[in-house]
Amino acid sequence: MEKTLFDKVWDSHVVTTIKNGPQVLYIDKHLIHEVTSPQAFQELENRNIPLFRPKQIVATADHNTPTIDQHLPVKDELSRKQLEQLSINCKKNNIELYGLGHQYNGIVHVIAPELGITQPGMTMVCGDSHTSTHGAFGTIAFGIGTSQVAQVMASQSVITEKPKTMRIIVNGKLPKMVQPKDVILYIIAKLGTNSGTGYFIEYAGEVFENMSMEGRMTVCNMSIEMGARGGMIAPDASTYEYIKGRKFAPKEQEFDKRVAYWESLKTDTNAIFDLEFTFDATDIAPMITYGTNPGMGIKIGETIPTTENESFEKSLRYMGFEKGESLINQSINYVFIGSCTNSRIEDFRVVAEYIKGKKKALNVNALIVPGSQLVASQIKEEGLESIFEEAGFKLRQPGCSACLAMNDDKIPEGEYCVSTSNRNFEGRQGQGSRTILASPLVAASVAIEGKIIDISTTF
Repeated sequence: MEKTLFDKVWDSHVVTTIKNGPQVLYIDKHLIHEVTSPQAFQELENRNIPLFRPKQIVATADHNTPTIDQHLPVKDELSRKQLEQLSINCKKNNIELYGLGHQYNGIVHVIAPELGITQPGMTMVCGDSHTSTHGAFGTIAFGIGTSQVAQVMASQSVITEKPKTMRIIVNGKLPKMVQPKDVILYIIAKLGTNSGTGYFIEYAGEVFENMSMEGRMTVCNMSIEMGARGGMIAPDASTYEYIKGRKFAPKEQEFDKRVAYWESLKTDTNAIFDLEFTFDATDIAPMITYGTNPGMGIKIGETIPTTENESFEKSLRYMGFEKGESLINQSINYVFIGSCTNSRIEDFRVVAEYIKGKKKALNVNALIVPGSQLVASQIKEEGLESIFEEAGFKLRQPGCSACLAMNDDKIPEGEYCVSTSNRNFEGRQGQGSRTILASPLVAASVAIEGKIIDISTTF
């Protein structure tokens, strides 16, 4: 029978099927951080269960890490305790930890790809919803709950139902100024935040084939914002070129052997998906959100819809917007460029190219937060740091930062923040804060102008 990419990877990892129930899926790599792992470690210790395969675990500190003075003791007590507990747990269980100060430290979904840990055909999990990022490599990657984190630690497997399959095809050439973030925001706006519930998505077509690996990661990262279990893109020459030579990538003849296998993972020509959608790339434009979920998005030059329902109206009240309103010229005081969605070197190259020779608006606090120490090093090596500084942007140290405000990087109550992160629900970036999701390019333009502009027509 003809199989999809998802089916090929999933079926090759099934340990057993429980009678009239879910399946036991083997997990190749388990990613952990300081927020969702302590309870799992404690559960295993209470039950006197050893970790089954500690070498298959990749650990980092990211959610609670400060983005300034990382060499000093962490001030916030809860954050400090969680970071200390991660260190204790990793040492006790013989897990290598990329903690604060380590050359490979960074956001878990940034460091695994850049180190060559993420590879096609794998299954990967993490106690973090945006694990779907790794699907950009033709990997089945999804977030799990804390009890499942313990399950994987104990057995290197997880009990789960097999999702249905969806394919989203985007063909054609993207208009000028449209970035990968715009593509996924457009898709979510068209289909809705519940459209992917129960599905694993494969993104296909010319747009994704021509997209860089970092762009593909941005798209797959936000699959969860459609309610999907995850998203993935078939591996190809771009994938292999990205992986080759990285720290933990296969070497020499072994690499060639792996590529031969990875080539076999592509969806068969006549494979059937449970659901399919097709979009025209020429219809996509730079996007912004106006509400409190990622599906409440519009092309930057459009006006807010005039939908009639209480949930929609409640969202607009929180954001301080009106039906039928244009967001062009809306004053913005905060810009955040970072998160596991958009904190890779390509994102910062785009920003630097746009702002070079310009100054940020006086009313804007612009924050640049790289996703890892390796990205931070690239920023310096490529001379981007001086461009950011000269433009008045604040370059911080790596971490999740203002994406979810679990450290000191919070947006004040009532303030608007144009953010390259992935979620915009009430209080996501700080109590009472108002988040507008956008691409790094749109965020850069807002920082320079101090307000939202239609970048698709202005430049």
